[in-house]
Amino acid sequence: MPEKYKIAIVGAASLRGKELNEVLTESSFAGADFSLMDDESEQGQLESVGDEVTFIQRIEPGAFAHEDFVFFSGSEESTHKHWKPALKAAASIIDLTYALEGEPGVLVRAPWVRDALRESLPEAKPEPRASDPDLSTPAIVPAHPVSVALGLMLARLQELGEIKSASATVLEPASEYGRAAMDELHQQTVGLLSFQTLPKQMYDTQVSFNVVPVLGEAAKIHLAASEARIRRHYDLLSGGLLPETAIQLLHAPVFHGHGISLAVELDEPVLPEHVEAALGAEHIDVVLGDADSPNNLSSAGQGDVMVRVRTYNGEATEAKRFWIWASIDNLKFGALNALACAQELRKLRPLGKVQ
Repeated sequence: MPEKYKIAIVGAASLRGKELNEVLTESSFAGADFSLMDDESEQGQLESVGDEVTFIQRIEPGAFAHEDFVFFSGSEESTHKHWKPALKAAASIIDLTYALEGEPGVLVRAPWVRDALRESLPEAKPEPRASDPDLSTPAIVPAHPVSVALGLMLARLQELGEIKSASATVLEPASEYGRAAMDELHQQTVGLLSFQTLPKQMYDTQVSFNVVPVLGEAAKIHLAASEARIRRHYDLLSGGLLPETAIQLLHAPVFHGHGISLAVELDEPVLPEHVEAALGAEHIDVVLGDADSPNNLSSAGQGDVMVRVRTYNGEATEAKRFWIWASIDNLKFGALNALACAQELRKLRPLGKVQ
């Protein structure tokens, strides 16, 4: 009889926590015992776990004593506060808040990209600068959803030949920064339409009806740090096996879903349908034609990267340069990558717990 795991989600009331809860209860972990935890302000809130309803618990001393997996999906401050007790309890730790990235021994992971590299470059060893997790790994940080999407696309495109250049402009949604950012975008939109003063506690600038590369000096959100994280995670996943990629991050006035405009140049001309065929593998959904082009609405709730391919000049002929427009549900895609990381760690548990 398979082992019944005990899983804690810290930050269960957050946007990431809610999405993670849904993904886990629809996965191979569906039979686990779940504990939903959060800070005092969310204590007692009702949440569903699969077909059952449960309360969000306060994080008490000894809360992680019997947990096999602990997912941190709330604030960075909460992760810093509680991860050491979870580690001491010998739980496998998956940190969706990125708070633990700089801790010794913590790994940034995306199993899907590792598998894509092994398929596209069977003669090479993926991730030569990073080891696989083992019993000494203190925690796993699932890589940023955009770095995972870029890794998947560029790994597959390498099957067509050498990639001479690649650059990506990323449009980031408010939900990447939690409910407070979404609320402020909503309040700014309402304020503009009713000629009221705009709230700027989160952004310190107008983001409604506006695309911006930087925010105000007093903003609680730092786009430069997010852009650097995407670039850093992409480099870690690449391990020198993916092309260097220029990345620019813009904040878009949308609530959900990343948009990625990727420009690539190959060393030899190929037909657009060959590019579509190379991309059309696991975790990527290629949309043909213009009728249902990928967008924030069509990617909502989808677990794959949705992509559209066209040549640099829009002609359906052989070309070296292509535009790839991609859209992902940032919360769903991130939760699924966290699930893949947990499934990777689960293989270690029959031999002992990650310490």
